[in-house]
Amino acid sequence: MKNQSSIIRAVTTAVLAIGLPGVVLRAQERAIYPEKADARASIKQAIGRAAHAHKRVILDFGGNWCGDCKVLDGYFHKEPSASLLKHNYILVDVNIGNFDMNKDIARQYGVPLEKGVPALAVLDSHGHAIYSQKNGEFESMRAMDANSVTDFLKRWKG
Repeated sequence: MKNQSSIIRAVTTAVLAIGLPGVVLRAQERAIYPEKADARASIKQAIGRAAHAHKRVILDFGGNWCGDCKVLDGYFHKEPSASLLKHNYILVDVNIGNFDMNKDIARQYGVPLEKGVPALAVLDSHGHAIYSQKNGEFESMRAMDANSVTDFLKRWKG
């Protein structure tokens, strides 16, 4: 008999595959949010790369169990958002586990995880937050279209 998390994962995968097949198939094949990564080190490295390349940093807080996070990742890697992301940002996927990891980092950048995930923050090339999601703006990605992500990337690209 399957355990509850296996059932939830299977149902989420089925719902996403039926609703948005071209967008999320790639995201389903891999863990988006690194399980063992040192998020602080990843952010520090991204800020250094962003300063050198004159880009901004996007912090994407989420969990590999999160269907809406998978949809957002799919939209990030689908045109025209993929080009906007590549040319203007360094993306850092920050694993929140089961809302028990990297909460201090979310607080540092003004992202209230209790409002839902995925949750985003945009940093300038010096690591200062210029935007932080306050009201769960992307927590219902499955109900949103790709244009919402494209518009977000255009707005904050600098």
